[in-house]
Amino acid sequence: MSAGRRAAVTGMGAVTPLGPDLATSWQRLASGDIAVDRIQAWDPTDFPVQIAAEVREERYDPGLDEAWVDRHREDRRIRFAFQAAAEAWSQAGLDSAPPEPERTGISVGAESGRKQLQDVANDYARWRHLDTLETVVPHLHRLAYPRLQPWAPTLLLGKRWGMRGPARTSSTACTSGAQALGRGLQMIRRGDADVVLAGGTDALVEAFMVTGFALIGALSERNGDPAKASRPFDMGRDGFVLAEGAGFVVLENEEHARRRGATVLGWISGFGSSLNAYRITDPPPGGDGAFQAIRDALIDADVAPWDVQYINAHGTSTVMNDLSETLAIHRAFGDHAAKLPVSSNKGQMGHLVAAAGAVESIFTVQGMLDGVIPPTVNLDHADPECDLDYVPHEARPQGVQLAISNSFGFGGSNATLVLERGDG
Repeated sequence: MSAGRRAAVTGMGAVTPLGPDLATSWQRLASGDIAVDRIQAWDPTDFPVQIAAEVREERYDPGLDEAWVDRHREDRRIRFAFQAAAEAWSQAGLDSAPPEPERTGISVGAESGRKQLQDVANDYARWRHLDTLETVVPHLHRLAYPRLQPWAPTLLLGKRWGMRGPARTSSTACTSGAQALGRGLQMIRRGDADVVLAGGTDALVEAFMVTGFALIGALSERNGDPAKASRPFDMGRDGFVLAEGAGFVVLENEEHARRRGATVLGWISGFGSSLNAYRITDPPPGGDGAFQAIRDALIDADVAPWDVQYINAHGTSTVMNDLSETLAIHRAFGDHAAKLPVSSNKGQMGHLVAAAGAVESIFTVQGMLDGVIPPTVNLDHADPECDLDYVPHEARPQGVQLAISNSFGFGGSNATLVLERGDG
């Protein structure tokens, strides 16, 4: 494989329901801890779904002042993005040696600040006749609308670190984070940037989104036993669990990374993307779109199916998605599928939606560095139609040099990344 086809991962950061940073989140993931619980941010008593995976501990970027934190107190996806990005930026060693601004790109997966947009609309309708609008409704700033758009994290992160290279926002529901990393790889390959900050962020644990997903029957209603609610590939699975958080990586051209002596933690070497062109909520029978994304990612990375040693599955814990992904893996890997360890992180930390693909790719790289495959928890009674090696219950010590991470989203978007172990 040509080295110029890969992007080096030199920094990683994460804020998840499992922890406020990557080290804590990864340690708890590998230990099998579960962060799903009754919702605490608001009273869910009157809702059919009363559980989620919330971020309950945060650590702010020391470069931000209290006024900035207060201004974004209501937009958790912005806060999470800054925390995860700051961790990745620092690990890459760029705090003391920032890259050339015109050669630094940014690629972010995000959705809009949905609840906040509704709050703004309601408050404006009530207070538009007052001259002292911002005094009466402090969060109704004149820039509230642009700040709550999907592209706001991209612009704000770019401003924070002075990035003036290419910028991209991916807003494709559950594949947004994976798409963002894939677009970052493409920026590096084309020579558009030497360094790219790439990742995803989301904060869905709000009444509006819980209601919306519950109406289409996508969420687990195991309110009495939250820790058992998300159970990918299990016979008793009944839906996913909403979550929140962010994950970011620093990607670099290999020559640039080597020249400055950066530690290469991993590589992104392939990216496949497809659209189901089917129903907005269900995958097609046979997993056509997912299969296409996996196949195209392997072709893009110029690796054979039998070179892959682990799959970080999308594994949402919904009946159709888990079956569709299993079928797609069988189609893409043939006989090799039976030998492949496959696991899903969502049983432990829920579904981070726009951040999911980024965070799960980061966990995949960290697992390769540590020689550990994280478990699929709550897999008590395997669905006979989901017949792969899902690494049930406990993490598995195993060296992995090359893996893929799958993300399949509402609306039919699919994305697969090929990841390799680095030098770190």
